[in-house]
Amino acid sequence: MRDISDAVSGTGTHDGAPEIGDPASVHLIVGATRARIVLSGEIDADIGAELSEATAEAEATGLPVEIDAHHITFMDSSGVAFLARVASRMPQKVRILRAPPTVKFLLEVTRIGELLEIVDDVEGLD
Repeated sequence: MRDISDAVSGTGTHDGAPEIGDPASVHLIVGATRARIVLSGEIDADIGAELSEATAEAEATGLPVEIDAHHITFMDSSGVAFLARVASRMPQKVRILRAPPTVKFLLEVTRIGELLEIVDDVEGLD
C-alpha cells in the first residue's frame, strides 16, 4: 500500500472508524486488477493536493479505479469536484464503495452520482 498522505491519527471510535473532526487521509492501493483510493475523515480543500496526486497516480496505473468512501465523515464541494474529476479522467466507470449517507446525498444533489457506479455491499472488501 502506498500512502498519499499521513494516516488518520488514532483518535477514531473504538472500531477504528474516524469521528467527525478527524484529520483526512488519502491512500492509494494498487492491485493486480484495480487501483483503490481509500478516503477517510474530512474531505475538503485542505487535502486538495493529496487528492490530485492520488488521481494522477491512479490514472497512471491504467487500471479500473475504485474509491472506498466508507470512512468519510465530511465532504464539501472540493470532495465532490474530486469525484467529478476522477470520473471524467478514467476510461472505465469509477466505482464508489460503501458511501455514507452524506456522500450519497451530495452525489445525488450534484448529479455526479450519474457518472459513477455506487456500490453498497462489497464482498471481500475488508
